[in-house]
Amino acid sequence: MVYHVLSGQAKDLFQSLETGRNQKTSIMQKHQLSTIQMLRQRLYVLLVILLAGTSSWAQNPYEGKTLLAVFAHPDDESTISPILAKYAREGAKVHLVVVTDGRYGTNDFHDHKAGDELVVTRREEMRCAAELLGVELTHLNFHDQLKASEGYDGHVPHAREMVKQLSDIVEKTKPDAIITWGPDGGSTHMDHRLVGASVTQVYLSKDWQRPMSLYFYGTPLNNIDDADGKVLRGQASKYLRTKVSYTDEDLEMAAKSYRCHYSQIDPMLTEADFMDRKSKNGKFVYLRKFEAPKSDSDSVFE
Repeated sequence: MVYHVLSGQAKDLFQSLETGRNQKTSIMQKHQLSTIQMLRQRLYVLLVILLAGTSSWAQNPYEGKTLLAVFAHPDDESTISPILAKYAREGAKVHLVVVTDGRYGTNDFHDHKAGDELVVTRREEMRCAAELLGVELTHLNFHDQLKASEGYDGHVPHAREMVKQLSDIVEKTKPDAIITWGPDGGSTHMDHRLVGASVTQVYLSKDWQRPMSLYFYGTPLNNIDDADGKVLRGQASKYLRTKVSYTDEDLEMAAKSYRCHYSQIDPMLTEADFMDRKSKNGKFVYLRKFEAPKSDSDSVFE
């Protein structure tokens, strides 16, 4: 009788322990499942963030980068306008500096007279083009030809002031890269060449604390048919090692922006004509990077 009672109590105790263990196991299993579910949710959220970040990077790969383009006249920017549109579209901050006022920009297509009235027209045209390209415009107040006709006393102070103002702009914008005219000036125009040389002097004038690259626009020899043109503005391919591609969208926007410069272009020129002309370069803008010496030398023949 006692044995049966004790045996029954032991059995009840065993069952109680077993039940407790099963409950504990169930609780642990539920906890593990909850933990796994929570980890899965976190991984999903992380994946969404990563994918969103990848998509954002794909759309704006140059977010945080700054490009400074410096040219002489309103409409000079059309030389590289497809890549100005490209970098602006891809997230870079693009600053465009136009140095001269365009007062002498007369031509056979229109009856505009040189002077202050044409300055107003060309400033409005330049604003139109900059807005379409998505760039921030700084239009300086220097005369076309930089007062060369006024001789040393007129031209030199004017040119020196230009260099100082360009230096201030570089200090302010802190660009990662600068694009300007090279020694050829694209067409050997004296304003083009002097602006390019002035930007180069600013670049060389100090040891800039922020890493900064300088590029000169160039035309490959193979893209020039006439012999004189090859000498005056052509460059061997080994120098033009930076070849920046652009899309049809960028080219189309560049064409629209070029049409803003109505006072300077043939009224019969269409956007399609502009795009066809640009496409002859294979939808690339060719640049020559300024390369600083990497070591000292005591001979010019090394």
